Amino acid sequence: MSSNDSPNQRFSSLTASIPSFDPRQVPVVGTDAHLPAIAAAGMTPQALRQRFAQPPQWQPEVRREARFAQRQPVPASVLVPVVQREELTVLLTQRTQQLSTHSGQVAFPGGKQDPEDRDPIMTALREAQEEVGLEPSAVEVLGSLPIYETGTAFIVTPVVALISPRITLRPNPQEVADVFEVPLRFLLNPANHRRHRLQWQGMEREWFSMPYDDGGKERYIWGATAGMLRNFYRFMTA
Repeated sequence: MSSNDSPNQRFSSLTASIPSFDPRQVPVVGTDAHLPAIAAAGMTPQALRQRFAQPPQWQPEVRREARFAQRQPVPASVLVPVVQREELTVLLTQRTQQLSTHSGQVAFPGGKQDPEDRDPIMTALREAQEEVGLEPSAVEVLGSLPIYETGTAFIVTPVVALISPRITLRPNPQEVADVFEVPLRFLLNPANHRRHRLQWQGMEREWFSMPYDDGGKERYIWGATAGMLRNFYRFMTA
């Protein structure tokens, strides 16, 4: 897949429109430590299987970004890979610096739907294999979260899956600078969900960030990736 094909390069649309934009410089207007955390019992493979097998009645908190692109919507998928370690983690990628847009950003493996893809799940599995070498045989698909519409008109289906810990990844060096894991309990803890707000082009833009200290290296998770994780939290606590 070429760098022009991946919605992960366009998810955080402000960076495409403001080349010097740095989301880290936008003030935090609040966090959500008042919201309930997920109990440890809910952070197990079986608990996730049960939740997706019998999903609750709920509404996603973040459905769409303010539209930037004036073009036809493009269907896409990402894989939300939950690795079955002693403590569950989420596998994420760091985009390469050589990409023309959104270089260096954190993203889920994913991309736009190809004509031969029979459904969003196939798109997510194919893209994860192409980007990081994740074999479909190591993936147990649990289900999908609600569609997330990016500001650049990508209609993204987040596919949540359990991943075998005995995986050997082969990141595509043209697209992926690094692959890393973040504890699921950190990502789904609302106390770590920072809210940001910015007035731009006559509109108020809002988004979440979830900066993670990975052994002294900051993994700055924000924009659509953070928005989909926020919906994952809401799904698990509904």
